[in-house]
Order: sequence, then C-alpha cells, then structure tokens
Amino acid sequence: NFAFYGTELTGVPVNRERWKRGVSFVEAAMGEAVGKVYVERHFPPAAKEAMDELVANLIEAYRQSIESLEWMTPATRERALEKLAAFTPKVGLPAKWKDYSALEVDPADLIGNVLRANAWEHDRQLAKLGAPIDRDEWYMTPQTVNAYYNPLMNEIVFPAAILQHPFFDLERDAAANYGGIGAVIGHEIGHGFDDQGSAFDGTGALNDWWTDADRAAFEERTKALIAQYDALVPRGLSEDHHVNGALTIGENIGDLGGLGIALKAYRLHLAATGEGAGAESDAADADGPVIDGFTGIQRLLLSWAQIWQQKGRDAETIRLLTIDPHSPNEFRCNQIVRNVEEFYRAFDVTGDDALWLDVDQRVTIW
Repeated sequence: NFAFYGTELTGVPVNRERWKRGVSFVEAAMGEAVGKVYVERHFPPAAKEAMDELVANLIEAYRQSIESLEWMTPATRERALEKLAAFTPKVGLPAKWKDYSALEVDPADLIGNVLRANAWEHDRQLAKLGAPIDRDEWYMTPQTVNAYYNPLMNEIVFPAAILQHPFFDLERDAAANYGGIGAVIGHEIGHGFDDQGSAFDGTGALNDWWTDADRAAFEERTKALIAQYDALVPRGLSEDHHVNGALTIGENIGDLGGLGIALKAYRLHLAATGEGAGAESDAADADGPVIDGFTGIQRLLLSWAQIWQQKGRDAETIRLLTIDPHSPNEFRCNQIVRNVEEFYRAFDVTGDDALWLDVDQRVTIW
C-alpha cells in the first residue's frame, strides 16, 4: 500500500491527487492513443528535422572518435564501426500506432476497464509468439520524457516529449541543444558500446566481437571509472551512503561518452555552418559564437548541467542508491565533467578548484 511503498520507502508523505492517478492508468492502458494526441499538438515537423541533424552529427562524431581510439586494435575497431553504421534512430513517434479497437472501454466500469486493459495487453503479447519480429514497435510512448537504446534491435529511440526544455528548444542556439538532447543522443548511442551493449553486434545478436586485448583495455578504463564513483557520497547524506560504481557503470559510461561525443558533434556543426569563426580562427577550432558572455562550448556545458537539476527526498535518494543503475544527478553532471578535458579549458579550471581531477585520474573511453 502507499504507506509502505510511498512513504516508508521513498519518503513521500501524501499520495498523488486522484486525477493524476487516473491519468497514469490511462497512460498505462492506452499510452499510444494518448501519444497520438500529444504528437499532433506538440511535435512540429521542424523538431524532427532538427533531431535528424543532431543524430547524424552525433553518429559521425562517434565514428571519428572510434577511428582515432589509441587503445582499440584495428580488428575490433572495424566491428565497432560496423555496429555504429547499423544503428537505427527513431525520433518522435512510431511508424505505426497500436490498434486499440479490440479494447472495450466503459466509462461507468473502472475495475472492468482495468481488467480488460490487462487482458488486452496479455493477448497482444501472446500474439507475438511465432510471429515475425515487429521492428516498428516502440517500448516508450511519445509523451514519455526519456530515451532508450535497445541492443536486440540496435536502435536508439527518442520520444517526442524529450524534445522540450531543458533538453531541446528549436528557438535557442545549437550549443545549448548539443549540451542537452545532443548529450542524451550520445548517451544512448554509448549504450551500444558499454559493459552490456558491447556484448551485442550490429544485428542485435549476442556475439563476442572484441579481441581479448581490447576487452582488457576497455575493462581497465571501466574499473577506474567504477573506483571514482565508489568514492562519491550524495550531498546531505552520511558517509555510509556511497554510490555503487559497479551498479552504475553502464550509465556512467553512457554519460561520459554522451557529453564527450556531444562536444565533438558540436564542433562538426561549427565546421559545417561557420558559426563562431573569427578572422584568424577556423570554425572547427573555434568555441562557437559568444552569447551573453559565454562561448558556445561554455553554453554547451552549462546546458549539460541544467538538464540534471532536480529536487529529491533523502529517503528516495538512499533507496535509489541500492537499486538504480543511474548515479545521482549531481554526479551525472559534476563527476562527468571532471573527466572531460574541454571542461577544464572552457572554464580555466585549476588545481585550486573543487572539481579538479588530476590528469592521470581522468578517464576517457570513447
């Protein structure tokens, strides 16, 4: 009941209002029906076009990064590039909507609606047995503010609802979008090459495509990242509440790669558009146009920080430390930038600053 699962475990004193719980039920029962309405109201074609460009630049930045990795041998690099080339991006909404016509809904029968919705979903799942795989199916609704990588399909999926502030805004400059949704795109691509996704090849099959030497080099870097996060304690908690570096390593790899590759992709954007290039500066080497006193690279990093702002209860933070594969948001922001060279250069960070990390302790994977 709520007293246990809500208050005892997460520290929430009062249940949500009844209408909000009702909305959640409709979302769970007929999510794509709601999503169709959401997309019609809130997802303009221009947003899809902008996202397609962002995704293309992020994939190209990953390609260039993989090609230049010093720790990866040519054999594994070739397979990694093959997998990257096989990625399927999906943006905004599914190619086809779920058909709810067989689901009977009675406005006067709430319990019956719950039972019928559960039975409908059960039958839908059973109907997949022996049938061809539906590669158009989405596992999130368009109105979900999230994104995911599916290793079995080698696909990255970005629902329409994540294309809003603070992640994305058609009206703001490119740097802020690269630091927001751009880093999210990079994060999801990175899952294809993290501790779990790297076990799948470009077709979605479990296949060990790494040489032993490359796997060892990869694990050496991941162990260093695990050690960094093991030492972290969320602000306001006692020293016995540490982040679990092993539990969160996949998401931390995604965050680190996501921001690093977003920075490279932004430079590709600058090179293509000429934004920020001065008379004595090539666009690919510039830091982007200065707006409100901040360079493009600085605004990208500030945008990265803004997407991780949150308010949370200590009880919920403690609970998530034991079960959530994501690190607390403060570390998804600050611990990541401590490993990114561009951060030090952009803000003139020195050994006297709290976020300084010695050069030999910084981890770069992708």
